[in-house]
Amino acid sequence: MTDSYSINKTNKVRQLRENAAYDKASVYGVLDAGLVAHVAFVQDDSPVVVPMIYGRVDDTIYLHGARKARVIKLLEKTSRACLNVTLLDGIVLARSAFNSSMQYRSVTLFGAPQIITGNDEKLRAMRVISEHSMPGRWDELRDSHEREVKMTGVIQLNIESASAKISAAGAEDEDEDYDIPVWAGVLP
Repeated sequence: MTDSYSINKTNKVRQLRENAAYDKASVYGVLDAGLVAHVAFVQDDSPVVVPMIYGRVDDTIYLHGARKARVIKLLEKTSRACLNVTLLDGIVLARSAFNSSMQYRSVTLFGAPQIITGNDEKLRAMRVISEHSMPGRWDELRDSHEREVKMTGVIQLNIESASAKISAAGAEDEDEDYDIPVWAGVLP
């Protein structure tokens, strides 16, 4: 197992390449800190993006929703999906709109979604998702009823390629802008 994702035309960061990271530690760090993933795929030649909670084990992302939900049915049928997690760490206020920005950490990843059908495997994935967003809570709850498990659709997305983009830069004003009597800095 390699410690980085190979750079390819799908995951290559093109803007602000100096902020790009392809190592698994950076990618996993963002995924593990986030709570909501935006999952993208194509339906009838149109792009669709859906926010979902998720959980991760190594190179596998788990997503869940109602078994009859459009997103679960479409992810079950599609051969490719894209997932993005973005964390906003600060708003960078410069002395010009052009130089204002954000401090952020984001990951975009690609993979082939698969529906999980076995109840035991589905429950393991549901636990991963629950523990990601509510650590320790799973063991405090009653066991899921069989009908609840049956009504839940769980998608496994193996990470085939990924990139992280991380910016921690502060305000960088033009020399002539320092005379403008307005505060500049980072709002956390």
